[in-house]
Amino acid sequence: MRVPMAMENDSSVTEFILMGLTDQPELQLPLFFLFLVNYAITVVGNLSLIHLICLNSHLHTPMYFFLFNLSFIDFCYSSVFTPKMLMSFVSERNIISFAGCMTQLFFYCFFVNSECYVLTAMAYDRYVAICQPLLYRVVMSPRVCSLMMLGSYLMGFAGAMVHTGCMIRLSFCDSNLINHYMCEIFPLLQLSCSNTYANELVSSIVVATVVIVSSLVIFISYALILYNIIHMSSAKGWSKAMSTCGSHIVTVALFYGSGLLTHVKPSSSGSFGQRIFFLGKIFSVFYTNVVPMLNPLIYSLRNKDVKIALRNAGIKIQSRGLF
Repeated sequence: MRVPMAMENDSSVTEFILMGLTDQPELQLPLFFLFLVNYAITVVGNLSLIHLICLNSHLHTPMYFFLFNLSFIDFCYSSVFTPKMLMSFVSERNIISFAGCMTQLFFYCFFVNSECYVLTAMAYDRYVAICQPLLYRVVMSPRVCSLMMLGSYLMGFAGAMVHTGCMIRLSFCDSNLINHYMCEIFPLLQLSCSNTYANELVSSIVVATVVIVSSLVIFISYALILYNIIHMSSAKGWSKAMSTCGSHIVTVALFYGSGLLTHVKPSSSGSFGQRIFFLGKIFSVFYTNVVPMLNPLIYSLRNKDVKIALRNAGIKIQSRGLF
């Protein structure tokens, strides 16, 4: 099948081999089952949360509209690379075509960037809910929420197009062995026989823009929330405000913390640089596999409304005699 024009370049390499997490045979099968269970929990958890939000009218609020999108992104995000990652544990050579690699890179960047902006929108939503409660329904109207999500996906799409477009311009001449379990930016840049300075500069600018903009909005939102909470006279109001923000704070800390550690680039190619790269790969496992699994659990265990919806769903299932 002919590779689409958008995926063509001057490379002599037409396919890549993904090395995966480890080349030790005794670890392949245990890791396969470990990540299979992880993926199953991620899929079930996020789809269940999406299902709960759709079916329960009391969850049709801006906060849960954003949570719906977060769960949708986490589900799609983990599905971009996990099936291919699982194949690396049971295949002698885990091969991916050039077009398939660029497609994986595009959707990886798209969903990561989109999640950053969704988490930013959720922080702003919490700011309005706590600091401007009387204007909440006006400020966070369905139209505004929809536009914020549209903007998140468009910004994610733009970032992914920039990353993938720059990568397609490069040539891959000799080695086709990617020292990773997915097509990521830095492992691909290391394989290229082209000058990658422009790619590294553009990637740094795009990543810095996403991180700085989203982090700034989140930081300002929570600074204002904290200021408002400190001046609350009611202990009940303080407790309620913290409980509505707690899950989001944990999610943001996990996502940004593991993400920043993942993208620490080694400054040398020696043994120290290799150790840093290996640690980056380990952190990327947490970033790409563990965080999407934890998000629905965090919001389910810490959120009173979700607990009520889960309890009601359980009662309905029992009343229908399914168990």
